Amino acid sequence: MNIKSVICMMGLSAALIGCEGGLPEANPVNCSGRGMEKSLAEFKNDEAGRQAFLDQCSALSAEN
Repeated sequence: MNIKSVICMMGLSAALIGCEGGLPEANPVNCSGRGMEKSLAEFKNDEAGRQAFLDQCSALSAEN
């Protein structure tokens, strides 16, 4: 591989990693099991946001 290919791959990797961003939304996947565990980890410094997420998950489960 030449140096241009390596630089291009590094730039693409950095761009794709940066795409995730934002807080998780309450949906069936994020409100159960491993999804809940990962979602709550995103709210580590936002207790109000964490509680709002849990409330939305509760409302979502009540609908079903």
